[in-house]
Amino acid sequence: MEDLKSQTDSSLNENTPKVTGIGGIFFFSENPQETRDWYAKNLGLNVNEWGSTFESRKINKPDEISSLQWSPFKKGDDYFSPSQKEFMINYQVQNIEGLVDNLKQNGVTVLDNIETFDYGKFVHIMDADGNKIELWEPV
Repeated sequence: MEDLKSQTDSSLNENTPKVTGIGGIFFFSENPQETRDWYAKNLGLNVNEWGSTFESRKINKPDEISSLQWSPFKKGDDYFSPSQKEFMINYQVQNIEGLVDNLKQNGVTVLDNIETFDYGKFVHIMDADGNKIELWEPV
């Protein structure tokens, strides 16, 4: 067990460009409001117009709160384009600039430029299966 902890600690260099967790799960729905209401009524999700946010603590940094956004989108919403899939995953990352540089060197399709908001930086890529992926570096 100590060996695993040592391995985990050494892989947590905060400058290494990499995924650090899941930041969101987005999917199409015929009626996103009905879907949000169903999940609130039947599964107890605390929902708003954007979906529901799940919070957790990091094992190695228990004072740091992480969040995962769950959001139904209206079927056919352009936000998933150019993907033809019914879902999109948002990955939390560290060093988004370094990661985008690595992705470009590896020939990965980067769909847009890194955008910065009050709650973090975002960029979108396509994976080998044609899934649009959102990368998010929280503030």
